[in-house]
Amino acid sequence: MKSPILSYLEYLHAEGKQNTAGAPAAYIPELGRVSPELFGISLATADGYTYEVGDARHPFTIQSISKPFSYGIALMDQGFDAVDRKVDVEPSGEAFNEISLTAGSGRPRNPMINAGAIVSTSLVLPEAAGRYERIRAAYSGFAGRDLSLSQEVFESEQSSGYRNLALGYLLRSFGIIEEDPSPIVEDYFKQCSLEVTCHDLSIMAATLANNGVNPISGERLLTDDVVERVLSVMGTSGMYDGAGNWITHVGMPAKSGVGGGIIAVLPGQIGVAVFSPPLDEHGNSVRGVEVCRRLSQDLQMHFVRAGRTGRSAVRCSYSVADSPSGSRRSEESRAVFNQHGGIARVYELAGDLLFSGAESVVRAVSDLEAEVRYVVLDLLRVDEVSEVAKKMIAELHSRLALEDRELLLVDPEGKLGDVDLPPELPGARVFGSRQDAIEWCEAKILTAFGTSFESPEHARIFESSLFEGLDHADALDLRSMMLERVFDDGERVLGPDESFPGVFFVVQGQVISSGTASNGRRLRLTSVNPGATFGESALIGARAGGVELTAVGRLETLFLPATAIAALEEMNKDLAIKLWRALTRGGYESLDRRLQEVAVRLGN
Repeated sequence: MKSPILSYLEYLHAEGKQNTAGAPAAYIPELGRVSPELFGISLATADGYTYEVGDARHPFTIQSISKPFSYGIALMDQGFDAVDRKVDVEPSGEAFNEISLTAGSGRPRNPMINAGAIVSTSLVLPEAAGRYERIRAAYSGFAGRDLSLSQEVFESEQSSGYRNLALGYLLRSFGIIEEDPSPIVEDYFKQCSLEVTCHDLSIMAATLANNGVNPISGERLLTDDVVERVLSVMGTSGMYDGAGNWITHVGMPAKSGVGGGIIAVLPGQIGVAVFSPPLDEHGNSVRGVEVCRRLSQDLQMHFVRAGRTGRSAVRCSYSVADSPSGSRRSEESRAVFNQHGGIARVYELAGDLLFSGAESVVRAVSDLEAEVRYVVLDLLRVDEVSEVAKKMIAELHSRLALEDRELLLVDPEGKLGDVDLPPELPGARVFGSRQDAIEWCEAKILTAFGTSFESPEHARIFESSLFEGLDHADALDLRSMMLERVFDDGERVLGPDESFPGVFFVVQGQVISSGTASNGRRLRLTSVNPGATFGESALIGARAGGVELTAVGRLETLFLPATAIAALEEMNKDLAIKLWRALTRGGYESLDRRLQEVAVRLGN
């Protein structure tokens, strides 16, 4: 199934193409020759999954988007105090190429303007291969692939970059740069001329969102405190003299480049990259700014709104075949579930369902095989559901419905609220417990595939596991000891403090067990369906232990009293032993299934 997030980006891309304002950066001749029609969007999550549309793989030069990364490398190499003595962190409120040096000290206002960026480059330790090679290798680590230089753009920058060279000499005159500035400015031109794609930049941004760890390679490139500093300066100064307007209306730390790229970072959640060469009066991509504004608005990405870290909301997932409801059923029913239970899948969610959490859910469901017909979202452990998450789940419901698939919600507290669905679609089914939702799926599976036996609604006693291994005579003897017991809908079968009187075989109807939680809430635990037994613990004199058993619908049972079992041990020891074996085997099989189901959930 196509992801709703990708569809949204395609819509955003098609809308953005209509905006033809701005022009490429002609003051660097090579950049002025780039086609203004190029336009790509890439969005990477903090766990490294990417969505991309348009010219997201078209190469262009990184330009000033390099500045926060070189600043981060300098902080790692030199430490905060040494870097702070050379470059300040105050917004300049001026264009990217203004001098903006602090009176007296000569420190650049911040590392996002050209003067400050040249200082950052000077503070990167050159190591054996040289300063530029150190920078190129570090950027490659952020991007997750080997980056290379655009020789044409570098030569164009060097042949026209007199102002930057002048800034280098001015910084040398103040002692901010302590060596010949020419090689440093040349390295700065080279770092700006490294070729990237929109996809690369989204991974670089996601690395910042992921606290300095590349989400694809797992390599740590910056420490947490350095990422905090880098993102703070990006937030106040990354968009130059448009920074105030940006942080107000978009609200994500960002950095633009005159090559037409923009990156934006929502810490803990996502990295965004846009490429479109036409620039506005601030030197920022016109389409890039508008895309980021729309993303912030539509997906609630403003850092004030989405302040908490949002990781994957999927706590675990499993099919009904891997972890059925726990209801006691016949062997035939269990065989059907084992074969066809994969058509229903459960996702247990947890934490806050913000954009990135909802994205992880949408991504997982979108990637499901076409055979999966029923998707259960369990929201019991979810704390908060944002408006954008509600919209994304509503879109997921709509897309599943269009493919004749169904979304089921376990949401007894109504955390999801009323989702806005198209009028032609029914609302999603809502259940009070995961047990109820899985049992609903199991009923659908039995209806669709349970053709090898008469009906899941009515079971035949002689096909029960109780009679397994018995010859005809023994089977008739055991059946003769069983009594018919009928209960009306809602009638109590066993109270919470009563002892089990014997073993029940369910012929028709259903028995549910329920208990009281510590908060006083009544919880449904399991159910017993036609063809299954309950009450085996009568053999050891056990009580219900706070659990109440209740009939659902007209309940017909065959009842083997504990007194009859005791009498059988005296009159027909061989038959009694066979019965004990059947009951014990059934109990161990049930326990083994539950242990396997727990293992499945813990392993996800």
